[in-house]
Amino acid sequence: MKMSPASILGILALISLSGIARAHGWHDGAAGGGFAAGFAHPFTGVDHLLAMLAVGLWSASAGPRPWVAPLSFATVLVASALAAGSGLLPAWMQQGTEPMIAVSVLVLGMLVAWRVRLPAVAGASLVAAFAVFHGAAHGVEIGAGAPPLAGLAMATVLLHGLGMALGFGLQRAGEPWRRLAGRVVGGAIALAGLGLGAGLVATLA
Repeated sequence: MKMSPASILGILALISLSGIARAHGWHDGAAGGGFAAGFAHPFTGVDHLLAMLAVGLWSASAGPRPWVAPLSFATVLVASALAAGSGLLPAWMQQGTEPMIAVSVLVLGMLVAWRVRLPAVAGASLVAAFAVFHGAAHGVEIGAGAPPLAGLAMATVLLHGLGMALGFGLQRAGEPWRRLAGRVVGGAIALAGLGLGAGLVATLA
């Protein structure tokens, strides 16, 4: 199977960075921070990182316009973060943020695993719905300032791009390796979503 070593190393590095960010509390006190605070924020949780990578991965095989879903996700994410940072999101939406983020990781992983193809509008709408909750989670912590939102947008684009690069690498692999790799990567992301959901349930028990 032909897969770029740089893509694989990049994925591992980003996951490691997520752990480092969480361990060192990069997200603490991020509200009102600058560009670096916004850029670092998607790396402070594996849930955000996996969802953004999955959007890129899936879009690479979703149809002739692979940029539509990532653009939709990034745009709605920043808009939602701005609304959350400004205190404009309703309470029920903020309360549902963590469960919906877990659902997004599960569903996006399944889309990658089964190489589901949707019309461009349907795919963009689906990821946009998930982006609302990811953006809400970010916005509450980084605030509504232009520098942190710009950093958040840059990190999101970077993660989408890395996911797309890995996805296009998989597309160049022959069958059945392409199908197997998609199942493994997508399945691992979906399982991570299940784990996130199980963790939320455990905290309520």
